[in-house]
Amino acid sequence: MMQNVKINSYQFLILVIFFTIGTSMLTVPSVLATDSKQDAWISAIFGMGIGLLIIWLFITIALWFPHLTFTQIIEKVFGKWVGKAFSVFFVLTSFLFSSELLYYFGSFLNIHALPNTPTVVLNILMAGIVVMGVRLGLETIARTAEILIVVFFFLFLILVVFISPEINFENIQPVYEMGTKKIVQASLFYVVVSPVDAVVLLMIFPSFINKMKNVKKSFLIGNLIGGIIIIVITFLCVSVLGAADTTRQVYPSYELAKKINIGDFVQRIEALMSTLWIISLYFKTILYFYAAVLGMAQILNLKDYRPLTLPLGMIAVTLSLVIYPNVIYQQKFDSTTGNSLSLSIGLFLPLLLVVVYAIRKKQLKKEA
Repeated sequence: MMQNVKINSYQFLILVIFFTIGTSMLTVPSVLATDSKQDAWISAIFGMGIGLLIIWLFITIALWFPHLTFTQIIEKVFGKWVGKAFSVFFVLTSFLFSSELLYYFGSFLNIHALPNTPTVVLNILMAGIVVMGVRLGLETIARTAEILIVVFFFLFLILVVFISPEINFENIQPVYEMGTKKIVQASLFYVVVSPVDAVVLLMIFPSFINKMKNVKKSFLIGNLIGGIIIIVITFLCVSVLGAADTTRQVYPSYELAKKINIGDFVQRIEALMSTLWIISLYFKTILYFYAAVLGMAQILNLKDYRPLTLPLGMIAVTLSLVIYPNVIYQQKFDSTTGNSLSLSIGLFLPLLLVVVYAIRKKQLKKEA
């Protein structure tokens, strides 16, 4: 029943764009500026290039068994018991990240927009539409993305055009002062939080896509477009706010929107600009949650994943409220444990899959 769901390559491309942007739009410029100062936007370019190589690795793995999801591929290559152990780790990590994004959503709105609203209420509201979307299915999620991508790019264009007069090119000079080594090291954060985490999209790609013709291009182009948006946002943050101010801000792109002032008339539209982040965050959250729920259903050999959505959604809300006691802990966790988990499921596990597949290739082809 689950295998009957199909989306087209264009819809998948849009989902890749939203997933790539996700939380990166708000958090990446600050971290990149901390390590590579005014060259943060160059670090984003390097990160996008490295990320495309990782996406190519994911495509290669997925096309070994184009009719299987990532958890099924893991079980196929590693064997039943070892494969299930790795699949459980992948599913639990995806679920943890979906809870983490609920925290981001509630925390951001509580600080900047709705300070008198309890965080638990905001998290429940977000979790509610995430659970609703997953229950309605992947096709509904993809069609919604098709509509909201127009809204997203319209608002993004407004942001770029309106903030352009505030650009100060002195803020990005001298260019390339930090040197290649420092710039590449800084870019690794972007690689971890965006392309590496895109491994969860293998729960969709290519088993739930109806035409294989352009499917590889969709994955690569979607990641490329998302990467370009992050590069533009990072460039604007550094060139408008300056490297020092970008480093100090938790959400520099939100502060960027506050600088918009056209003729003392168009100003204070940062609440409207936050819609950009909320849209992309929603789709990143729902894709993590979908991967976790679908993966769990496949591990348990269930015919339908929908009975798991509500209980897992309730657990996700609870976890989102206790996962981070405060912002300092959150930043420490993300830079240590969070990055380790991302690398484990998004880099080390795929590379291990490649090694084991190379060893067992003949046997797996006979079984097929």
